[in-house]
Amino acid sequence: MPEFKTVALFALTALAEIVGCYLPYLWLREAKSIWLLLPAVLSLTLFVWLLTLHPSAAGRTYAAYGGVYVCMAILWLWSVDGVRPTLWDLVGGSVALLGMAIIMFAPGSR
Repeated sequence: MPEFKTVALFALTALAEIVGCYLPYLWLREAKSIWLLLPAVLSLTLFVWLLTLHPSAAGRTYAAYGGVYVCMAILWLWSVDGVRPTLWDLVGGSVALLGMAIIMFAPGSR
C-alpha cells in the first residue's frame, strides 16, 4: 500500500506541474487571457508543496519523480492535446516508470 500512495502522490505532483506550465503556454502561444497566470502560480505552488510530502531524500524523490512525470506528460499528450501516443512513447514511459520503481522501492531506499 505505501507503494500505491507514493505513485499516486507522484502522479498528483506531476499533474500540478503540468497544469502550472500549460496555462502560461496557453497565454504565450495561444493568446489566451493573462489571468491564466494566476491559477498557474497556484498550481506550481501546489507542485512544490507536494514534492515536500515524500519521505525520501530530496534528490531521490526528484530523480524518481521524473519517471512519473514522463508518463503523466504522455497521458496529457493523449487526453488534452489529442495526440495518440506511439508505441515508442509507451515503451519510453514504461522504462521511465520502471526507473522510478527501482529508485523508490529498492530495499533500503528510504
